[in-house]
Amino acid sequence: MTDPMEELTFEQIKIGQNVKFTEKITQARLDDFAKLSGDYNPLHMDENYAARTKFEKQICHGMLLASFFSKLVGMHMPGKNALYFSQTLNFQAPCHVGDEVTIYGEVTDKSDSTRMITVKTSIHNNKGICLVDGVAKVVVRQDK
Repeated sequence: MTDPMEELTFEQIKIGQNVKFTEKITQARLDDFAKLSGDYNPLHMDENYAARTKFEKQICHGMLLASFFSKLVGMHMPGKNALYFSQTLNFQAPCHVGDEVTIYGEVTDKSDSTRMITVKTSIHNNKGICLVDGVAKVVVRQDK
């Protein structure tokens, strides 16, 4: 089921405004992401191989986690009026199959001249450990 899409305007968005949602990391998601991206690295796809690494088990593709920032921007903050401009990524800790992750975004700046918002982004696991963080720049479109 798809979450409802927000349609926030630039004027409606306030500094400090935030949104969060959760997602479950499943083997099916890893399989689908590998098919989509072409990244079949055994660290992500082979339990036996991953067990012999310092991670001790399969880890989720970092870019699969980062893709949730697209949902954050395109569905929630601002939603329909979003045009992603940029996103920084800092991969902090591994994520494993079965983890439930919380995706969080908070508006930290607005530019009236460019209609761009700055969103502090992060993803934490169910133990509260930051897995990925960064900063998104998003143009809030005003279509005719």
